[in-house]
Amino acid sequence: MLGYIWRMDMEAPVDEPIRFNRLRRKIYVYHFRHSGLNFFSRTKWGVFPKAYDWDMLRAEYCSVYGPMGTGGLAQFVNLAVVDPGTGKVIDRLLFAHGRLKGEMYWAMAQLYMQQGPEAVPKFDRPPRDWNNEVHFENIARRFAPKVKWPEAMDLESRTPP
Repeated sequence: MLGYIWRMDMEAPVDEPIRFNRLRRKIYVYHFRHSGLNFFSRTKWGVFPKAYDWDMLRAEYCSVYGPMGTGGLAQFVNLAVVDPGTGKVIDRLLFAHGRLKGEMYWAMAQLYMQQGPEAVPKFDRPPRDWNNEVHFENIARRFAPKVKWPEAMDLESRTPP
């Protein structure tokens, strides 16, 4: 158990960003996987960047009861990657904590992918760059690995086809 906690603190990346490329109709996910049963495994732990077609995505709401300080109910919005032919879920990705925040983010993602950046509301502050953030509550997060996309995926996710 101590090995799992230590590894989660030291190996989890600073952030798990999602990039939306409207012109390619793809999303790019910086996905961190971990396993509570195999915490010494190199294949079940780590960052696995993936690309998915936009048409394969569905938003799902789920709530889980558990022993937590917030009363026991945790709400999440996940992105389900669905095989278009069979409807079988290939992968699930955490999109947002909280139902209302997840609905808002999903609506903005749909607006962006359908109408472009002009349709998304303007924000007062620029988005955070977690790689440059220094004020973490957890001291171990200061030493967490920075987000580094593979070069080919970084280029593909930022350019038109």
